[in-house]
Amino acid sequence: MNKELDFVKGMFDRIAPKYDFLNRLLSMRQDTVWRSQMVKASALQKKSHVLDIACGTGDVALEVSSNLKGQSQIIGLDFSFGMLKLGQQKLVKKQNKNIFLLNADALHLPVKPNFFDAVFIAFGIRNIMDRQKAINEFYGALKKGGRLAVLELTTPGKGIFRSLYLLYFQKILPIIGSFFSKDNAAYSYLPDSVLKFPSPENFSKIMKDTGFKQIRFKQMSFGIVTLFIGIKP
Repeated sequence: MNKELDFVKGMFDRIAPKYDFLNRLLSMRQDTVWRSQMVKASALQKKSHVLDIACGTGDVALEVSSNLKGQSQIIGLDFSFGMLKLGQQKLVKKQNKNIFLLNADALHLPVKPNFFDAVFIAFGIRNIMDRQKAINEFYGALKKGGRLAVLELTTPGKGIFRSLYLLYFQKILPIIGSFFSKDNAAYSYLPDSVLKFPSPENFSKIMKDTGFKQIRFKQMSFGIVTLFIGIKP
């Protein structure tokens, strides 16, 4: 494992206990709305097989399970034991029996090829340096007609809102995040990783180059989040 990957994994292990709380606080609870929109856009049918990559504490997997009334088989995958531990506690509390959590690397998916009806990754793709390889892995896991749904923090375009957003994102958010998480590096890493993430057009091209068709993206909340959908032909 390289040093950069070790840093990111260790960071998520450390901030896991405050991760859900800070997601709600720093997004003003919009993160729950964004995930709901992601699941709805995937147009899943009951009894679908779903893979949730970088599942964290399981919010997307639980949203899928709720949306399909428990009639689905969902695998949540993450490289952080800290996140998975909290995710498992959620599943026990909610008595959920159709979500299975797995500790694994998104660049080497330990799953059947051509198997899943949908692959989700929410707020995780920017933490993967080799995005092309990751998208290739996601493509291989999907059956024909399967959908990839990517939800990621992005940077708004030009204008006063961009200036205000960057002020909040680069100056205020790290202070709040580090205060509650007690981890200075994590919430300085967050804005840096978002600002380095490709534009929606460029990320869509990565999906296209992999083989996905009918690619579309939707910018939400004035462009601070973008949802990407692609279909495996």
